[in-house]
Amino acid sequence: MGVREGFEELYGAAPEGVWAAPGRVNLIGEYTDFNEGFVMPLALPHTAVAAVSRRDDGVLRLHSADIEGPVVELHVDGLEPLTNTSWAAYPAGVVWALRAAGHAVAGADVHLASTVPTGAGLSSSAALEVVTALALNDLYELGLTRPELARIAQRAENDFVGVPCGIMDQTASACCTDGHALHLDCRDLTIRQVPFDLAAQGLSLLVVDTRVKHALGDGAYAERREGCEEGARVLGVSHLRDVAYEGLDAALARLSDERVRRYVRHVVSDDHRVERVIGLLDAGDVRGIGPVLTEGHASLRDDLRISCEELDLVVATANSAGALGSRMTGGGFGGSAIVLVEAADVDTVTKAVSEAFAAAGYTAPRVFPAVPSEGARRVS
Repeated sequence: MGVREGFEELYGAAPEGVWAAPGRVNLIGEYTDFNEGFVMPLALPHTAVAAVSRRDDGVLRLHSADIEGPVVELHVDGLEPLTNTSWAAYPAGVVWALRAAGHAVAGADVHLASTVPTGAGLSSSAALEVVTALALNDLYELGLTRPELARIAQRAENDFVGVPCGIMDQTASACCTDGHALHLDCRDLTIRQVPFDLAAQGLSLLVVDTRVKHALGDGAYAERREGCEEGARVLGVSHLRDVAYEGLDAALARLSDERVRRYVRHVVSDDHRVERVIGLLDAGDVRGIGPVLTEGHASLRDDLRISCEELDLVVATANSAGALGSRMTGGGFGGSAIVLVEAADVDTVTKAVSEAFAAAGYTAPRVFPAVPSEGARRVS
């Protein structure tokens, strides 16, 4: 059953419209967004879809086709940050953030369904937030731009749900375009659509979902963010974005805390890797980004220390089987890796990774192509 039909069955009337917002995979630039650095995500074909109608009585009704349970009924005047730990906190947080920003959202009926894998580091939560924000923006004629909607969605996750994420996930979901990666400057939020047509180059970017679940709310993400902020304080800059790559060794020598030193080295070098990938793509050398991806994984594993055995196995196995490069992507401690591979080698690499997981006694991974796709949009 589609979301439109599900909405009618739940609420007894047709929705005013249906919207979709994608999950994302990040090509390069990890834990750089809250350091006001650079990231380069692309939207996935997997989306959260929402059928929505306005209400004028202050009631917010939320339902997910993917999660067992009744309609969640809330009152917009009673929305309080950090009080709801269920999936409903994400769309409810968007309503709260819109109202906190002065927008007169008087209620809504919402029915959601998503094909974005949860717990895989592919921003299933951002997709829920952005699809809700876009629907309410359209229905209530709020006139917000895509970057502004991303900010609203980020505030929902930061302040209402309580996860201190940066702006990348929501911006990717709101602003990506088909056939491109999104170069986002997380300081001034300028974006550039970078052509990334893999099929035309005879290439494929695989996502390998390890099926190891992570939760960014468990403190590990916040601890690394705090460590980065401590590094910036010691170095006398507002954010690690301001530490030049050419001056990295000198900066590291000023840091006495080994943990902070590792975090700073990762962030500054990953910002540099984003710039290298941009240069390679602008030069038409898509294959050349493979080694940069693998280098990025080593930094995430050794300096940021957010990888795990399953992610390391994907990278080592894929590269040994002929991949051009690979790395973990997302918040870490499970989730997904990306693998850049010749289209002719997709089956070989997929088979090698699956066999390696079986030999190690791990749950079979889910492998699928990351096709650079369209951002959030109205479907009907």
